[in-house]
Amino acid sequence: MPIDPTLVGRTYPPTPPYAVTHEAVRAFATALDPDTGGTGDGEVAVPATFPIVLAFGAMNTFLAAEDVELSRIVHGEQKFSYRRPVAVGDVLVASLTVAGLRQIGGNDIIATTSAVTDADGEVVCETTSTLVHRGGAA
Repeated sequence: MPIDPTLVGRTYPPTPPYAVTHEAVRAFATALDPDTGGTGDGEVAVPATFPIVLAFGAMNTFLAAEDVELSRIVHGEQKFSYRRPVAVGDVLVASLTVAGLRQIGGNDIIATTSAVTDADGEVVCETTSTLVHRGGAA
């Protein structure tokens, strides 16, 4: 079933607050490159792609609200635009907005923007994604 075009402009509820900890950063860095995270006690820099943790949660909120199966989604593109770096100690939430929608060849091309904000409500990072919702039988 095609995605409803009236969803463009709709913003979904924010994700639960997410505390950025040394452990979370280390686990994320290790998942990206096992040699980066290491096993020592030294600090690991917050990777530039770390906000995807929150953006993925925001995307799941959107998919659940619209009853879209994750198995029908192909991730097409991801971009990050920073106002400031993410830091250990931040408590962040993300809210997804459907920025655009078009249909091509029976598929929905969904553009989303997720605003990642800190505990003061200040935008830390905006992520933009292009999602392809496959039409027809999966």
